[in-house]
Amino acid sequence: MIFATLKLLHVLAIIVWIGGMVFAHFFLRPAAMQLPPPQRVPLMHGALQRFFSAVLVSVVIVLVTGLWMIGRVAKETVQAGLSFNMPLDWTLMAVMGIAMMAIFGHIRFALFKRLSRAVAAQDWPAGGAALASIRTWVGINLVLGVLIIVITLLMV
Repeated sequence: MIFATLKLLHVLAIIVWIGGMVFAHFFLRPAAMQLPPPQRVPLMHGALQRFFSAVLVSVVIVLVTGLWMIGRVAKETVQAGLSFNMPLDWTLMAVMGIAMMAIFGHIRFALFKRLSRAVAAQDWPAGGAALASIRTWVGINLVLGVLIIVITLLMV
């Protein structure tokens, strides 16, 4: 029961993260582009601030549940007298997931900080540049996230 619960939390956290990236990248940003920079940049800042808080929680949940599930399977395998060899799809999921977390850290703690400073100073060109950088890295993370889903579903 605990394994199923942790797996559910793991998947729900991934849905929040990837779904939010899809929404921001393909729906929010194009709609916000209709607004002039003094309205668009603060709107995107506010939306991203809320989203990044949710992603931070999601990252912790994904990391803790993922490590726990791998550890539990490894422990049970070794207790059964077998050697644990992590499946290739799990290895790829873990490596790319950690890469996504590192990219998110860069987005949240470097690029978003630039955006926050630009909004506070009402420096709309700097805010637009920060948003463009955030968009690029979110796009990379979105590709990695979708690739992880494809790999894990096709390698089952």
